[in-house]
Amino acid sequence: MIQLLIIDDERNIRQGLQVMIEREFPNHYECIHARQGQEALDKVMQMSIDIVITDIRMPVMDGVQFLEQMRGLDRSIVATQPYVIVLSGYDDFEYAKAAIRYQVSEYLLKPIRREDLFDALHRLEEELEKRDLVSLRLAEVEQYHLQKDQERLQRLLYTSENDLTLLSEVAEGLVLPEHYLVCVFQYKNKEGTSISREELGVLVSRLCSSSSIQYVAHLYDREDRLVWMIPTTEVHALEQLAELAAQREVEGLLIGVSKQGSLLQHIPHYYDQACQALNYGFLHPGVYLIRYSLIQQTFSTWSVPEEEIRLLGNTLGSDRDPEIEQRLYQIFRIHELIYLPLAYIEQVAQQINEQVLDEIFRHYGEASVEVLRLYRRVGNLNHYRYFQDYFHDLENVLICLDDYIRQLRLIHTQPQHLKEAVQFIHAHYDRPLNMAIVSNHVSLNYSYFSEAFKAYTGESFVVYLKKVRIAKAKLLLIESSCRLNEISQQVGFESSRHFSKVFRELEGITPQEYRSKMNLRSLI
Repeated sequence: MIQLLIIDDERNIRQGLQVMIEREFPNHYECIHARQGQEALDKVMQMSIDIVITDIRMPVMDGVQFLEQMRGLDRSIVATQPYVIVLSGYDDFEYAKAAIRYQVSEYLLKPIRREDLFDALHRLEEELEKRDLVSLRLAEVEQYHLQKDQERLQRLLYTSENDLTLLSEVAEGLVLPEHYLVCVFQYKNKEGTSISREELGVLVSRLCSSSSIQYVAHLYDREDRLVWMIPTTEVHALEQLAELAAQREVEGLLIGVSKQGSLLQHIPHYYDQACQALNYGFLHPGVYLIRYSLIQQTFSTWSVPEEEIRLLGNTLGSDRDPEIEQRLYQIFRIHELIYLPLAYIEQVAQQINEQVLDEIFRHYGEASVEVLRLYRRVGNLNHYRYFQDYFHDLENVLICLDDYIRQLRLIHTQPQHLKEAVQFIHAHYDRPLNMAIVSNHVSLNYSYFSEAFKAYTGESFVVYLKKVRIAKAKLLLIESSCRLNEISQQVGFESSRHFSKVFRELEGITPQEYRSKMNLRSLI
């Protein structure tokens, strides 16, 4: 609806105008009233008014003063000035001059003729439609140019500094301050997964609503991280933004900041610096802003401790948990961690994956579901927000594997537990049995028991139990006259249908066919 402000010091006139207009233009206007110019000015500043109908002579602030004040309002207060219809009882040249000066659209003399007012409103509605259309097209053009600038800037981020021709072509027409910083924003959840660009944009916008920071470029890179280019004078405001994120405990938000840049063509270099700084957030939990200048203080020379990693693998299965923990601390150089390049952490993690974890699972088979889950997780640093979370999971995996290997070795050297398990199966095959019940009976870990039982008997637990039950059933089929459903219950099957299925699976014939075959043999 069109917002219409009616200004007159006489209530009857205001209400009469509203009734007249609403009768001619039903559901078309939302009418707002003001008794004099100052009251009207307040409403113009508070609301988005499209058309003003005002009297000239009023107390406190008359119509001319109101127009002067309104036309002088800054665009930040009133983005679009309303169209104005002046109602005057005086055919005065001075009023006419004022109307021209303050861009009055229509000047109507009292008493107002209904047709003149309606014609004036029709004309202003047409003007409003034209203005809205122009505004829409200007906004579209502005959005198009903004999008093109962002596309060029994004392309510039990935352009090689050596490709001077392409750099000049992409950078043409783009304007940056004399000295700038490139800032890259990223948010990772606890699983190390980045949120979408839309979510990141909303998060940063909410923080900025409490900050006065000004940026000269705002775009997203190919990884959906938010990239800002700001004047170096805004660095303090950027630090305040990071402090605000810390106060609100927006864990997972990190800002990587480049060194000071000056030339547009060097943006790829400074973008790369900001990304490198961002990556080092992995080693700094609780830090929200990291400068590239700080990570330059890391060690320049280092080597992967391959011998220490080999000894770590040898230690597993020896029941020496403290030694495992100590070796991990030494391998990752925990006390010097913040001075190490990220490449060191990445290569050490890769070596442990390949030389320790992969080898163990290749040699000893799969451990429990929980250990497998952690094993797959620690195989990729990107699954973690911070190094400390990765280190904690890696430590847990190694300690679990140490216990797993130790139990397997113990079972192979001292098989009395497995002998007892086999005896238990033969004694209780007629009851509901599963691997959890049997492993618990002999006090062995479920996962260790699974691997050890297969190694000891040559068959999986499920297959072994089936064979024991079917062997007992075959005897009953020959030696008794029990019906099939009775036999299936006596050997531990829940139903005769399942019994028949397993019997045929192992013997190739049905239980009834087996009984008939054996009875025929006894007659010959």
